[in-house]
Amino acid sequence: MSQIAAKAELDPGTTYRMLNTLVDLGYVSRIPESKRFSLTLKILNLGFHAIAHTDLRSLVRPVLRGLVSETSEAASFAVLQGADVLYLERVRAGITRLGVDIRIGTTVPACQTAIGQSILAFMPEDEVKRIEALSSATPFASKGLSRPLFEVLEQIREDGYIITDSLFAEGLRILAVPVLDIDGYPVGAISIAAPAVRCSADELERRGLSVTMAAAKSIGRALQASGSINSSL
Repeated sequence: MSQIAAKAELDPGTTYRMLNTLVDLGYVSRIPESKRFSLTLKILNLGFHAIAHTDLRSLVRPVLRGLVSETSEAASFAVLQGADVLYLERVRAGITRLGVDIRIGTTVPACQTAIGQSILAFMPEDEVKRIEALSSATPFASKGLSRPLFEVLEQIREDGYIITDSLFAEGLRILAVPVLDIDGYPVGAISIAAPAVRCSADELERRGLSVTMAAAKSIGRALQASGSINSSL
């Protein structure tokens, strides 16, 4: 532990807490009858996930660019990561800024975002309840849902998409569509975002729905063909 603390330039107390956390998570193991530690094979998962995400981005990026070209609105692709959605790719529409700082690598609670809800709508009920419980324990500044989550998800399952005002960015309207695999399981979702002041919900549906749904199907087919679909994402 003293060597790790010295290498990491951390005090012994912080090093002790971090090592115990890594042991509890299964990334590090204690070597019996010694004061030494060893990495476990679980550490490889981090690398495999990074590789898988890189592959996803290379598949998704041209589809999002085409979507932005057709709608003139910003487009994003995200996957579920724990109780959050992780934004893996985002393409802006020209130099337009939307007043929200969503970047590649940004995470937000799945239950409180349209792109996350479009993923949750097609997940098993027990998984949704688990994620909802985790989300409720995480403070997040948003306006809150106008109706119970299960009603929102039921509507998304029925429609196949969601159009709503953003819960955490004022004046932003969102269209989100899930990306489903061959079994109907959500491997991610696409969203397009437009300023509410110039784009009503009806206008966003008219201009964006058919092309966004086509883009989602295109990504689903590309993932299937490449073998990149991984439910652990």
